[in-house]
Amino acid sequence: MLTEIVNERIVQGQPPFASCHGSHLALLANGDVLAVWFGGSREGEDDTAIWCARRTNGRWGAVHRLAGDGSEPHWNPVLLSKGNGEVFLFYKVGRSIKEWRTMVKRSSDDGRTWTEAEELVPGDRGGRGPVRNKVIVLSEGAWLAPASLEDGVWRAFADRSEDGGRHWEKSAEVCVPGSEQWDIRKVDSDIPVSEQSFYGRGVIQPTLWESAPGKVHMLLRSSEGWIHRSDSEDGGRTWTHAYPTSLPNNNSGIDVVRMHDGTLILCYNPVGQNWGPRTPLALSFSRDNGQTWSAPRILEDGEGEFSYPAIIADGHDVYLTYTWKRENIAFRRFRYSP
Repeated sequence: MLTEIVNERIVQGQPPFASCHGSHLALLANGDVLAVWFGGSREGEDDTAIWCARRTNGRWGAVHRLAGDGSEPHWNPVLLSKGNGEVFLFYKVGRSIKEWRTMVKRSSDDGRTWTEAEELVPGDRGGRGPVRNKVIVLSEGAWLAPASLEDGVWRAFADRSEDGGRHWEKSAEVCVPGSEQWDIRKVDSDIPVSEQSFYGRGVIQPTLWESAPGKVHMLLRSSEGWIHRSDSEDGGRTWTHAYPTSLPNNNSGIDVVRMHDGTLILCYNPVGQNWGPRTPLALSFSRDNGQTWSAPRILEDGEGEFSYPAIIADGHDVYLTYTWKRENIAFRRFRYSP
């Protein structure tokens, strides 16, 4: 079903940071690939910035900084390419996750130059727009961004824009039934995330797809041992309660892409333990809109962290980036055959 064409690391030589994580990518009109991530001394430290590299003619160019001056942490960049040279870069800024503000930069030349950063939703705290995964464009033309809030009980929502990203409308929130009664306690783990993350529980960081006009679905990262799901019948304005799937989850990032024939390709760590190991990294496939899934196809199974995948598709081509041991960002390209 998938034939691998490229498997490489993005950062060549000595990186300008000690740790990197949270990558995203976009395919540009001329065939270049743009990749972004955050990196610094450690996740959540003030020196954490947004970094970028471009793949042209089969080679990754030099790494350069897109945002961050060492005054406060930067997190979770997300790219959206419109295919005409216009590219959006969304990212979070702030020391406290529950007080994140979402920033946006725009490029009109495929990411070679950028506007100054501005708040996506002025005055918002908590995080609007895409929290980690890609914005999807619905069949009706509206943009839908997968978002979430981390303040005790974690919950998700979708942010909808009908004017090309200038204004955003927040959907109803998605949570696990009964979660409002949970006693939130710190979890012990050696995963190298910001300490504040260990005090939350619930569902966050959704990934979206549209199966038919107006019918939208999300898979969610979960603290409950299983990837959760929610569904919308009205273009992402309202959602069902989150419910568990058969897919294990280690409370780490996931991402899904819908291919031209309706097949879903999910990238995730198939580990059913809250804050469990972030290895192996795998792909699973669904041909029935996410009701059943194939056995995992393992991409990485060594020691260390292989996590936080970002997956996009263009025709029969599938593109993937992910954290490689917090030392580098991995890039892979596949050819899909139905």
